[in-house]
Amino acid sequence: LGMCSFPFVKNGHSESSGQIHLEGDTVQIVCNAGYSLKNKEKSISCVERGWSAPPKCSFTKEECHVPILEANVDAKPEKESYEVGDVLKFSCRKNLTRVGPESVQCYQFGWSPNFPTCKGRVQSCGPPPQLSNGEVKEIRKEEYGHNEVVEYYCNRNFIIKGPKKIQCVDGKWTTLPTCVEQVKTCGYIPELQYGYVQQSVPPYQHGVSVEVNCRNEYTMIGNNKITCIDGLWTELPMCVATHQLKRCKISGVNIKTLFRSSGNEFNHNARIRYRCLDIRGYRHSVCINGKWNPELDCTEKKEQFCPPPPQIPNAQNMTTTMNYQDGEKVAVLCKENYLLPEAKEIVCKNGRWQSLPHCVESTAYCGPPPSINNGDITSFPLSVYPPWSTVTYRCQSFYELQGSVTVTCRNKQWSEPPRCLDPCVISEENMNKNNIQLRWRNNEKVYVKTGDAVEFQCKFLYKAKISSPSFRAICQEGKFEYPICE
Repeated sequence: LGMCSFPFVKNGHSESSGQIHLEGDTVQIVCNAGYSLKNKEKSISCVERGWSAPPKCSFTKEECHVPILEANVDAKPEKESYEVGDVLKFSCRKNLTRVGPESVQCYQFGWSPNFPTCKGRVQSCGPPPQLSNGEVKEIRKEEYGHNEVVEYYCNRNFIIKGPKKIQCVDGKWTTLPTCVEQVKTCGYIPELQYGYVQQSVPPYQHGVSVEVNCRNEYTMIGNNKITCIDGLWTELPMCVATHQLKRCKISGVNIKTLFRSSGNEFNHNARIRYRCLDIRGYRHSVCINGKWNPELDCTEKKEQFCPPPPQIPNAQNMTTTMNYQDGEKVAVLCKENYLLPEAKEIVCKNGRWQSLPHCVESTAYCGPPPSINNGDITSFPLSVYPPWSTVTYRCQSFYELQGSVTVTCRNKQWSEPPRCLDPCVISEENMNKNNIQLRWRNNEKVYVKTGDAVEFQCKFLYKAKISSPSFRAICQEGKFEYPICE
């Protein structure tokens, strides 16, 4: 009999809990909200060569119903039908106060958040609730008025999930975010070309920042600090030879007045202030190695806001009623027994929420691959993996990988991950103490991988101690024996 592995359906899932299917088995396929099976078949069969037809959940153009609103609530724009992505904005009649969001968005699963109401009187709130493993940014008050906002942050080694701001809405606070413990650590700091960093022994905890520097006659482009986030270092800056820095030019921009003008070219780090034709106010920019930051722009832009983030099906409650600025992100956390197979954040862009993930039932799937100290997977991490998925690991610089480089998802569990064996750090203090030095003068090694050898010799006028360990030391998981001279 032929066999078929568990089917992975993009934008959909199977209701079957089996891992391996035999020839003749039939599996029901369910598409995520907003998607449907292209061939209208709701099941696939295991045949000799695999599944009968590759299941494909395609995007379905859906509409939201015309809203039925309470008395004294107006909504704009008024249309006969609303497509996914449309935004409704609300106002109250008769000088009443809005209770709920100012705007909502149409999604595949309907309007979200819920429509507002309008009231003559609204109540205030008491102090904001305590957040487990987190704190309120502002000084707490005893009373907060309707629509007042407070912001939370998580303690060190915790990451915030859900809206970080809550709001007083007619006597009640909107839903608290959640602080999730972050256990991944970072290994050795990556090398900075033409720069240096004060190394200390890893691991580095989540949230720890380290300052980096450029050598003399080099200029830094980028942030002078890198931070350990979720087991990975943020992007390193660049060190560019100062004499090779590029200048910035001004061309193709409808500028009326340019302040601090000295011709048409500007050196690195030059700051300018300018005015545009037909636009009031001043704009600023800085020359960064040949590019303006921000770019010189004389188009009038209206600041766009997104409605409050949607209540994603099977995700933890998000009842905030505040609008969000363009570029803001909200991390999504699924309910228990549900996982995110896609992006973990939703992004506000051009007045609408983008990249909406789906919380899928975790039955038969594997969660994220196991984390390893001083290493990580080589692919973009997902939260959900179908059976028989594989991921590949790599170690941080100077660490030696031991075990299988790949792991496989079987029976809802990952196979045993590899280990990253510690390198040895050559200690100047220990060499001086034992009266030894590196044998090869051009050997500037500071770190030695597990299994690699390093050779020492006695300093001038010293001889090897009779009981001394070998002068060719082998690194074993971060340790080796230094020879002794006397």
